[in-house]
Parts: sequence; C-alpha cells; structure tokens
Amino acid sequence: MFIRSWLAEMKEDGMESRSLNRKISALKSFFKYQLKNGVIAQSPMTTIVSPKLNKRLPVFVEEKDIRTLFDHVEFSDDWKGRTEKLVMQLFYSTGMRLSELIGLKESQLDASLSQIKVLGKGNKERIIPISQDLVQALQSYIKDKPVAGPKLFQTEKGKSLQPRQVYAFVKQYLAAVTTIQKKSPHILRHSFATHLMNNGADLNAVKELLGHSSLAATQVYTHNTIEKLKEVFKKAHPKA
Repeated sequence: MFIRSWLAEMKEDGMESRSLNRKISALKSFFKYQLKNGVIAQSPMTTIVSPKLNKRLPVFVEEKDIRTLFDHVEFSDDWKGRTEKLVMQLFYSTGMRLSELIGLKESQLDASLSQIKVLGKGNKERIIPISQDLVQALQSYIKDKPVAGPKLFQTEKGKSLQPRQVYAFVKQYLAAVTTIQKKSPHILRHSFATHLMNNGADLNAVKELLGHSSLAATQVYTHNTIEKLKEVFKKAHPKA
C-alpha cells in the first residue's frame, strides 16, 4: 500500500512515466531477490502496473540545417577539426550508433565497394554503403594519420576517441545550426533515418541500415515533417 501511494505521489508531482517505470523495475528486481532468498513470502509489486509510455516522435535535424552544417560551419584545419568533421559526416551518412563508430577499425572500410562493415548490438555485423566522396575522405584521413593505429578514428597522439569527447563536439556543432533541445550523436542517427524515409526509402531497407532487430523499432521513423505534410496538403487539398 505504501509503495502504491509513493508512486502515485511521484506521478502527481510530475515525474515522467519513463522515470516511474525505472523505479518500478528496480523495486520488482529487489523484491524478487528477497522472495527468492525467503526474506518475504510475497512481493508487494505483484499488483503494481507500470504506466504506459507516451510515444515520442524522434527529434531530428532538418535537411537544410544538415546542409548548412557541412557547407558553412567552420571546422579547424588541424587534425582535431579534420577528425571531428569526418566523424559528423559518417554519423549522418550511415546512422551509426556512437559505440559502433568509435569502435571502427580501418579494416572495416571497404573502399573498393564503397561500404563499411559495422559491428552492432549483440556482435551482429551489417554492411552500410557510403558515398565515393566519403570513401576518399576516409582514405586520405587514414593515410595522413600522425600515429599509425588500427582504429579508424583517433586523436593526434594516436588515442581512441572517447564517448564524452564525441558528445561534446557533436553538441557544439549542432548548436551552430539548430535550436532543437537535444543535440547528440543519436540525433544524427534519427536525422539519417528520418531523411531517408521522407525521401521515399523502403522501411525494410532503413531497418537493415540501422541494425534494428525488428521492424517495429524502425516504424517510428515513418512520421512526416510538418514541411512534408504542408507539401502534401498543397498538392492534394482542393482548397489549399
């Protein structure tokens, strides 16, 4: 009874369903452990139902803002700037997860076929095509490395890129072109998928490119931008 009241109070105080679900999950695990060890006879969580999550549309960067990012935002000419620009380009061009990108090795790039092999969740491999321009940029980057190393991306001293480091510069560059609240590598993944869908890509193809295990995870990208909806309205509605 106390737990139910406590959860209800937090919900009334404005706690999001996602946060409540995390607390409920932790409590269920705790009482399951207590039950297993004979400390309690029955879990008080058996009648607690997790609140439904509101379905959120993916946040993404507009196509025009992506063009501004790569055509007009200034990246420094040193190794750091060169690395950061190429990382941003690869995020948007492939929809890779952060862990996948910083784990890339030079050997995963197949320049002859203009593709890159990605090791995703559960060690599942997938192949992602990339443009010839990006292939050439990556080849040039590898050739010019100040310190040779197996990782595709590295610092001037030959060290691997760190997640926090990548988060920081992705946020910095996205802030120069968009006002969306969340600015992260995953937003570039959302942008990759959304722009593909808005330009007529097949849902199953996008699923394979993203490395999703089920189509349901990809279907969230079937939403349309307001610009796309306006375009459809103007073309189809007799009073538009």
